Amino acid sequence: MTLDMNELVSLCKRRGFIFQSSEIYGGINSCWDYGPLGVELKNNIKRLWWNAMVNREDIEGIDASILMHPKVWEASGHVAGFTDPLVDCKKCKHRFRPDQLTEKKCPDCSGELTEMRQFNLMFKTFMGPIEDESSIVYLRPETAQGIYVNFLNVQTTLRHKIPFGIAQIGKAFRNEITPGNFIFRTREFEQMEMQYFVKPGSDEQYFDHWKEERLKWHKSLGLNPKKLQFHEHTKGELAHYAKKAFDVQYEFPFGWQEIEGIHNRTDFDLSRHQQYSGKSLQYFDEATKEKYTPYVIETSVGCDRTLLACLIDAYHEEEAKDEKRSVLRFHPKLAPIKVAFFPLIKNAGLQELTHKLQEMVRPFYLTRYDEAASIGRRYRRQDEIGTPLCVTVDFDSLKDEAVTVRDRDSMKQDRVNMTQLMEFLRKKLEA
Repeated sequence: MTLDMNELVSLCKRRGFIFQSSEIYGGINSCWDYGPLGVELKNNIKRLWWNAMVNREDIEGIDASILMHPKVWEASGHVAGFTDPLVDCKKCKHRFRPDQLTEKKCPDCSGELTEMRQFNLMFKTFMGPIEDESSIVYLRPETAQGIYVNFLNVQTTLRHKIPFGIAQIGKAFRNEITPGNFIFRTREFEQMEMQYFVKPGSDEQYFDHWKEERLKWHKSLGLNPKKLQFHEHTKGELAHYAKKAFDVQYEFPFGWQEIEGIHNRTDFDLSRHQQYSGKSLQYFDEATKEKYTPYVIETSVGCDRTLLACLIDAYHEEEAKDEKRSVLRFHPKLAPIKVAFFPLIKNAGLQELTHKLQEMVRPFYLTRYDEAASIGRRYRRQDEIGTPLCVTVDFDSLKDEAVTVRDRDSMKQDRVNMTQLMEFLRKKLEA
């Protein structure tokens, strides 16, 4: 099945995953708000990444400021070189990247195009009451630089020996010329980055290690392995700072695209910040009495892109009892709602017992209660938001103290004693 992106966008709005930003004012291009289910899905992805990265001895987490000293971006090369070429249509004023054009006329109105010019992708703002050149600051275009400038702070305060890493999750901002494909390319996005500092000469070994580890992580989300691949950067594609680079790509409906980059950045970043700040960022190895500038192996994941891949991968349409069923087959650890609770009908006794069971489960899993419409309609609603399990309380439950647990994927129904319900749910959700 080839997914129509419009169907996914519609489902995301209808079921509370993702809304157009400022929609009541007509929206704002390429900005999106995560609704109640979307934020849970996103938090689950971030939590799984954080646990994989920071729940170990050799990686620490930080949360660096979005606004940084402007010299940070001079040192990193963003002020001088973080640009895209663009042309504008003189007639309709639409803006394009030259590599996306097949003719020398505007694809929208056939108007005349301007000469190509370079466009810096960083958002500028001003710090303080006076808006002049001396008060310019930038919204960070990546989270990595906040890690590099804190390298020694983390290393010395926690007395880490090389190799070790620093991880961060945070917002970044890029004034993209041609954003699009829903949340795939946006001007405000969230990154999950880990920079691993190693001794020069050992960098290729650690690069290969992290390359394989990161692919395993994406597979652990339940993504179809056939839709994941590596793309190695050619010499023409390599960034100026990179010795080697691979992308983890996912096969979206609009083609194979990057969801994570793994880069060998050599000692470029620490050397540049050392040069521009005048502060030594070298590491001294007490055991060997060596002093050197570490190399950096970077793993940089687009959180929003990964979330989009998870949505696309989970979406299925199928026939069930002579009707179409839309279902999000999330891995249980990704599913925003883990368990839904239903009374068979609106009956005081059934409602009271259903709420009691929900309260028992709520401390462990995010739950929902639903009593509106037929039981079949309620199952369909939960299928469409990816809830793995539904618990139904019926009149027999008042006698035999058992409930019906229905599985999202197989639609199989099991009768489970209430005293064993918690253990049954745990086995299903955490297997």
